[in-house]
Amino acid sequence: MYISLAVSVTVLYIRALLRILSREFMSINKNVVKGFTNKYNIHQLVWYEIHISAESAINREKQIKKWKRAWKLKLIEKENPEWIDLYESIC
Repeated sequence: MYISLAVSVTVLYIRALLRILSREFMSINKNVVKGFTNKYNIHQLVWYEIHISAESAINREKQIKKWKRAWKLKLIEKENPEWIDLYESIC
């Protein structure tokens, strides 16, 4: 599961995915897929968690989506205080 950040820092995109690399690739290459990530110019991977099952990832996604924005920001800043793009480090 990962949280991706828009360039403007106004949109946090939370999504549980089985294949993070292919989804993030599509977000980075905007001409490949049109949708939410393209509309809000989301292209940075700033936080992620690894889960052993899809069910576990989906439950965590639902949990985090209910959180206040400040809590989500704190989660990101705890692991990635510089808000660097983590995509290259997991490829």
